[in-house]
Amino acid sequence: MNYHSRKLLKLNLAPWRMAALGSLLLAGFTVVAGRALYLQGLNTDYLQGKGDAVANRNLTLPAQRGQVADRHGQLLAISTPVESLWARPTELRISSAQRAHLARVLDVSPLELEKKLARRTRGEFSVQRPVTPEQAAKVTAMGVPGLHLRREFRRYYPAGEVAAHVVGFTNVDDLGQEGVERAYQDWLAGRDGRRQVQRDRRGNTIRDLVPIKTAQVGGNLALSLDLNIQYLAHRELAAAIATHKAKGGSVVVLDAKTGEILALANQPIFNPNNRRDYQPGPMRNRAVIDTFEPGSTIKPFVAAAVLERGLFHPESVIETPETFRVGTKLVRDVHPHPLMTVSEIIQKSSNVGAVKMAMSLTPQQFWEVLHRSGFGEKPGSGFPGETAGRLRNAGTWKPVEHATMAYGYGLSVSLLQLSRAYMAFANDGEVMPLSFLRREPQEIVGERVFSPRVAREVRAMMETVTQEGGTGLRTRVPGYRVAGKTGTAHKLVDGRYAPDRYLSSFIGMAPASNPRLIIGVVIDEPSGGVYYGGSVAGPVFAQVMAASLRQLALPPDAPETATRMTQNTKLPVTRAGGGA
Repeated sequence: MNYHSRKLLKLNLAPWRMAALGSLLLAGFTVVAGRALYLQGLNTDYLQGKGDAVANRNLTLPAQRGQVADRHGQLLAISTPVESLWARPTELRISSAQRAHLARVLDVSPLELEKKLARRTRGEFSVQRPVTPEQAAKVTAMGVPGLHLRREFRRYYPAGEVAAHVVGFTNVDDLGQEGVERAYQDWLAGRDGRRQVQRDRRGNTIRDLVPIKTAQVGGNLALSLDLNIQYLAHRELAAAIATHKAKGGSVVVLDAKTGEILALANQPIFNPNNRRDYQPGPMRNRAVIDTFEPGSTIKPFVAAAVLERGLFHPESVIETPETFRVGTKLVRDVHPHPLMTVSEIIQKSSNVGAVKMAMSLTPQQFWEVLHRSGFGEKPGSGFPGETAGRLRNAGTWKPVEHATMAYGYGLSVSLLQLSRAYMAFANDGEVMPLSFLRREPQEIVGERVFSPRVAREVRAMMETVTQEGGTGLRTRVPGYRVAGKTGTAHKLVDGRYAPDRYLSSFIGMAPASNPRLIIGVVIDEPSGGVYYGGSVAGPVFAQVMAASLRQLALPPDAPETATRMTQNTKLPVTRAGGGA
């Protein structure tokens, strides 16, 4: 093709090329215009959502948790405002130098901070909770996009470890984890508020988009606890644990008239204000959760059972040889007496006498008394984790088990449960419902367990326990009549009773003429050769009871000369098995 032909061909194709190019441009414009029309006209929610994701924020306004106080208004748990540092991954812009500076401000290693900031999650995540006011000021001055402070509340416990097992504690999200903090979570928590704001890209609030929904403060709690008595229980228990080099222990103080729990202390302890070194062992509320075989503290219920059915009366005489065989079991008294009255069996804690009384009952009759007294049932305090203990159905009892239950083996109880059961003897046969909250006397309806006559008769027997010839001489309180029962039980270890590991206990009440207080004490594995309940748990009872009676200004019911402190009395140490 010559030059003129090629030129002619180009001239002929030019209009076609121009038309094709115009068509392409028109099609592209149509697509763009259509997309814009769709987004701006037909699907405005999409663009609006994208804009909101950058500029609008829904904020939670945390509610302040309610206060917890003792019965006299002394604060046990309060909430203080704190700042916490949070990050928003989609907006986070932080240089290497800023990372190093932030690590120094927060007092963490650069590697630890790097791991925190590397998180990829929807929404926000916490960097550090809480931060100090000084740290908060330095973080704010840095002005890092995507980092912001959030106002929260942190729980503080003024009584610290003294009331820790009752009050409990909250976690970093301010949710109750133990104690009344957990039991009354819904009441204490309140309701969070809401705020919708518009922010610029640096996180600064420009304006509120809707009216603020304010947070509702949580409800306050007035506990039945008396912080003064609680401190006494805490102090005396700690001293006894140290003196006897024991594994642990518990003290419970009840108001016999109202069922209120005035004090509850445990060892080991923990500090609820130190959240870094929480360990499950010290945090366990032994008095409520842990169970043990009650030993001789069960014997008053045996006496009440036979008195209630008219099988014996307090002065009935029973033959009590040194040993008594039930099937393959040989029951033994360490300090035998050939004859004892029912009262003396309780006073001297005779295993043989208790077994003989129990065997005069059918298993079902004995079970009914124990069950009616609250054994095998939760004590009803409402405390998290409270246990029912163990009381097997009477139909499964063998004669040997029937016998051993008479001196406290073969069933298990918690200290709170056992102390509650003794309320029947302190309150003329009635047991009041337990409460960790302060209550008024007119609100309470008791449950009858024994007749008033039987309750008073057994209480009189228990009063002889603290007198000459009894096993509880070191439980006396000057000026007051005291009634109670000692207990010493071998511990069950790997399915066998350990010959040298004991639980020492004492449950008692005062003033015995009209008991107002019940105090239960249990010491786990005392060492040093002293292990009887009267010698180990008894002095703790005496000290806490004496101070508590003075605290409540209860008038004495015995002449000063009729009682004496026996704290320093040295009782003979003998082999276990006598039931003391």
